[in-house]
Amino acid sequence: MSADILQRLTTLTLNVKHLSWLPRLRDLVASSLPPPRPTVTSSQVPPLFREPYILSGYRPIQQDWGCYFLSLFQRHNESLNVWTHLLAAPVLLLRWWANAGALGYTLDAASLPLSLFMVSALTYLILSVTAHLLQSHSERAHYFFFFLDYVGVAVYQYGCSLGHYFYTSEPSWRESIGLFFLPGAAFFGWLSCVGCCFAKVMYRRPYPLQRKICQLIPTSLAYLLDISPVAHRLVTVSWTQDASLFFHALQIAFFLVAAFFFSCPVPERFFPGCCDFMGQGHQVFHLFLSLCTMFQLEALFQDYARGRDTVVELFGRRQLWWACVSFPVLFTCCILTVLVTMRHMDKKLKSKQEKNY
Repeated sequence: MSADILQRLTTLTLNVKHLSWLPRLRDLVASSLPPPRPTVTSSQVPPLFREPYILSGYRPIQQDWGCYFLSLFQRHNESLNVWTHLLAAPVLLLRWWANAGALGYTLDAASLPLSLFMVSALTYLILSVTAHLLQSHSERAHYFFFFLDYVGVAVYQYGCSLGHYFYTSEPSWRESIGLFFLPGAAFFGWLSCVGCCFAKVMYRRPYPLQRKICQLIPTSLAYLLDISPVAHRLVTVSWTQDASLFFHALQIAFFLVAAFFFSCPVPERFFPGCCDFMGQGHQVFHLFLSLCTMFQLEALFQDYARGRDTVVELFGRRQLWWACVSFPVLFTCCILTVLVTMRHMDKKLKSKQEKNY
């Protein structure tokens, strides 16, 4: 055995000895954290936390916060709702870095809308993960985290509209509704946040049809407006001349599938209790929405690569900056909406608690 190999083996042995404390550290950390609680049936949690046709797999409420963080690694009926969006975030980042590296991407006025689209996508994914992971702590936590989830939806809608407007839209489309597009997208984004918060506050389980209508009307209007430059491009430009149109078509198809599963509790409606941990419509909704976002990112990168040298010339540096400044303004308006709604919700929860006493 050569001296070089012997030296490497000696170094490796020393490193292993130095790492012998890791199992003890793991055991110490594990013993200091509260263990996740066993899941319970729907009859053991308040009506607010029950999902239609989901009969088991609920996490008990009013536990330590650590229990809900640790439930990330536990099997319960929200596990896949958490992991579908949690895994989508690093996949998006990897695709971003791959595309950015291939294109020699730099942050400037022309690329700012694309960057904000990525920020909006990560925002909705992170807020969705947070809501589904922590909402079982209490009624107040349930409302607060899902209100934040609605903020993520609104921000993502506007992030999409920025990318579609500056990179995908055709001149003929901009001449028709382009002037009103971004203000309308910002307004409908905020309105979707308001509509979802209002529906959450006003209606109790079992939720009536009116609740779904309050959610779907503003979000549908926002989507129809946001996707209009893409739809126009799909029907006016030859697909053989533009490779991004294939990805745009896929993002629309996956979004429509996601919207169906969001609107209808299937397949659990037909198999109550069989989809408690896997196969719920909301889980399928999360999966297809993540796929929609991934294909959307690919399409926008191709659109950006095609037109980045002319974006500033077409739209002007001032319009680019003003459009992007409106992004944090929308986010702030949505957060203020959540704070106002939570103040109203706190009063209702306090009144409910006083009546119980």
